[in-house]
Amino acid sequence: MSALAIPNKHQQKSEATRRKLIASARRIFARDGFEAARIEDIAADAGHTRGAFYANFENKESLFLALLEQQVTEHTGRLSKRLQACDSGEEKLAALRQYYLERTADRQWCMLMLEFKLFAVRHPRIRAKLARAHRQIRSSVKSQIAPLLPRTSIHGSEDALRASLEATLHGLVLQHAYDPDALTAEQLVRILGDIFDALAQR
Repeated sequence: MSALAIPNKHQQKSEATRRKLIASARRIFARDGFEAARIEDIAADAGHTRGAFYANFENKESLFLALLEQQVTEHTGRLSKRLQACDSGEEKLAALRQYYLERTADRQWCMLMLEFKLFAVRHPRIRAKLARAHRQIRSSVKSQIAPLLPRTSIHGSEDALRASLEATLHGLVLQHAYDPDALTAEQLVRILGDIFDALAQR
């Protein structure tokens, strides 16, 4: 079949089911936590059965990775559009900084990522597999962003910078969720901006 062929009805239905399961997974993971979330509840929320779940995913881990891939792809698309609209390296760096700060608005996703990583750490038998899949998802979209990034003086490699910013974002979001009086939303954004500027030597 040609790569441009239109999916048949069965393929369209299967893809629609998969999208519903991924959307339901985010809601149930956020509500119950990754480890406590039940496959039955995810399937029911999507309007399907366990059979439909297992026809699309091997287990909760593979479903989360599909959710992760979807999120990374969406973020990459939005960031690409912003960077493409910039004329100078300075504008690109400012756009990248603003996009990073805006990620604090999706605190639910930050908490889900922390939960999933903790789950992987507690299950060393599958940790390497999950980490490897995570890296593959990121590398698959990295090529789309790398040519658009501004050339600037950065401490360490691009991967090290990304890991540092992600760890800082998730850690501060967790601290804010735990004690918003000690770390307000305004302080959270200001600190992240300062850290971005320091790492990028802006």
